[in-house]
Order: sequence, then C-alpha cells, then structure tokens
Amino acid sequence: MSRFRSLWQASLDATKKALTWNVEDLMPPTERLIFNFSSREEVKKWHLYSDSEYGGLSSASLEIIDEGNGLKGVFSGNLSLDVAEGSRWNISRSGFCGMRSKKFDGFIDLDAYDTIALKLKGDGRSYISTIYTENWVNSPGQMEDNSWQAFVFVPKDNWYIAKIPLARYLPTWRGNVIDASMEMNPSRILGMSLSVNAGGGIPGARSGPGDFKVELDWIKAFRTE
Repeated sequence: MSRFRSLWQASLDATKKALTWNVEDLMPPTERLIFNFSSREEVKKWHLYSDSEYGGLSSASLEIIDEGNGLKGVFSGNLSLDVAEGSRWNISRSGFCGMRSKKFDGFIDLDAYDTIALKLKGDGRSYISTIYTENWVNSPGQMEDNSWQAFVFVPKDNWYIAKIPLARYLPTWRGNVIDASMEMNPSRILGMSLSVNAGGGIPGARSGPGDFKVELDWIKAFRTE
C-alpha cells in the first residue's frame, strides 16, 4: 500500500470512529483505581512515618500478605505515648503512625471525581485519610505540600468500603485544621496517606495507646453524580 493510500485509510478510519462516538465516550469512567494492594510491589510505593522520628516510641509496618483469599496490604504497629529517654526533641504530641505514598510522577488529576473510597478491614479505630496537593495555601517557596484530611472509621473484623466525599476533606497544616474557606484542587494531587493516632477521632471509635491493624484492598476515586 502506498504512503498516500495508507494516510488516506488512517484518516478514513479515524473519521468513522469519530462518527460513532457518543456522549459516554467523552466522559471519564465512573471510577479510577489509584492504589491496589494485590501486589507485593505495592510496598515500594509507600513509606512509613511515626513519632519515633521525633523521639517517640510508636512503630509501624506495611506488608503485603496472603491469608488465603488473595494478597492484601496490612498496615499495623503500636501506638505509644512514651518518649525516649534523653531525646533531643521536645514533642508536644506522641502516639501516631502513618503510611504515605511516594510522590506521583507529576500529578494525578481527579477533577472528574467527587469521592475517595477505601476497601479495608480494621480494628475499630478511627484513621485519617490525607490528600496532598500542590502548595498554594502555605507560604510560597516552601517544600511542604498542602494537606487535606478526613476521618475514616474502620469497623472491626469486617471488610468495609469507606466512601469519603472530597468536599469532606478539610485543609490542615501540621495536623491542625485551617480555619478558612478554601477548596481543594483535585486536578493537582501529589500523593495520599493513611494514619492513626492514639487520640482517637470519631466518637465511639477505639482510641488510646496499644496495637493497631488495618487491612487494605484498594483505594479508588469515584464519580457519584
């Protein structure tokens, strides 16, 4: 086939495809998978943090295990209110651990979605879901990302899909809610995290120092409207 005929055929095929498009083809899917904990490679996408970085004694781990029904992520550890003797840090709050995703290659755009969903099985504690966006709330030039947080109650011993509207995420700075009217820019998301602290969160949830454990299947974005 000549070069001209090849170009003509490609143009004709594209035209035919365009004529068969409908509104659904122009819309993004109703859900988007962000993280899937069914692979041991998933661990490489996350890093752990805790008050131990500042002299605290809390600890955490993230593993991908198979309990007979497929691979799942397990975020677990121990929350301690104690501080290491002789610590050079003067921390005002201890008893927290978290798992934070490494930064995406650029941004992920979730502007077409309105809800974050997590499939998990927990221990009755209240966890904190955090979304990190490009810095525009804090001082320009700072390396610290903007953070938006919402509580997630994880019922004990049963798989549960927690759905959190993006509108429910509040702007925070170093764990404190910013008392101002601001909107998240979901088209410029840098990463996410899941954390837990001994101070609790949602009334009725288990709180205090001690062990914690939450199993994770996936994290997705949904469009509900």
